[in-house]
Amino acid sequence: MKKLVFLTAVIAFCVSGLLLLEGCKKDEHQAKSQPKIAGIVFQEDQFFRLVTFGMREAAQKAGAELLEANSDNRPDKEIQLVNTYIARKVDAIVISPLSEKASVTALKQAHEEGIKIITYNTTIEGDIPSAYIESDQVDLGAQSGKAARTYIEDKLSGKAKIAILAFKSLLPEQSNARCKGFKQQMSELEGVEIVAEQDAWLAEMAVRKAGDILTANPDIDIIWAANEGGTIGAVMAVKNSGKAGSVAVFGTDISEQLIGFLLSDDNILHAVTGQRPFEIGSKALESALKVINGQEVERIVSMPGVLLYRDDPNGIKAFQNRLKELISKGSR
Repeated sequence: MKKLVFLTAVIAFCVSGLLLLEGCKKDEHQAKSQPKIAGIVFQEDQFFRLVTFGMREAAQKAGAELLEANSDNRPDKEIQLVNTYIARKVDAIVISPLSEKASVTALKQAHEEGIKIITYNTTIEGDIPSAYIESDQVDLGAQSGKAARTYIEDKLSGKAKIAILAFKSLLPEQSNARCKGFKQQMSELEGVEIVAEQDAWLAEMAVRKAGDILTANPDIDIIWAANEGGTIGAVMAVKNSGKAGSVAVFGTDISEQLIGFLLSDDNILHAVTGQRPFEIGSKALESALKVINGQEVERIVSMPGVLLYRDDPNGIKAFQNRLKELISKGSR
């Protein structure tokens, strides 16, 4: 009888052990089935907020864990974040690198640790990224350039003096690509002269620089700015100088504030070409998930810009409603 009791106890112990082992395996499988992905932006503006919202929605749909971070335009912090995510053994890093060259070292180390690298907005040299999701930077400048060219032909008889606000000292590759697209359009007009080109990517910086340019060149007809902050500052500088209606601003990037400027009756901002940040973020996250699962992805995805211009208020309002919808969705 004692042997029977002992045997029963042994069997019960073994069964419970097997059940515990199966439970552990199940928990381990569940942990592995939830990918851990780091999503890194480099500044806090509407573009990157919408990128984050896009990543967040794609992660939620897939049941993935998204670790959100901001490098604050600091190379040292970018390195620190990448090293942190290497230590946390994430499955992928989705990042807009600060430098085509300088960001390589940290991301190469992550890649060598088996972490998948997806870049968006900006990328790095070499074949480390499995995919790169971008706006077509040349197209962003070219679309604004086409709008400015039409304005020059229709309103200024094909002649204009132009000032450019760029951001080469911040992101030279991206700034140069946008400027290239804009200048290509201007080169088709013999009567166009670029009289000033300076860096000013933050609004407060651009107000000062554009104001100085307007003072030094009182016969300027157009200011084109290569990013959101520059465009905001250019509009404010023209307004402050009392030249609304005589100096036209064309810009790049789209925000709620810039949409307001387009709809304003002050006649300063005439057109902007914006990116599709929400779609960029969701596409980048989806690409990371596919690579983690061993699926093939497009190595480079270039998304065209979206042109909004003053003469199409209905198009502006439709985009404005879509923007509000995305912001509301991402903020939940």
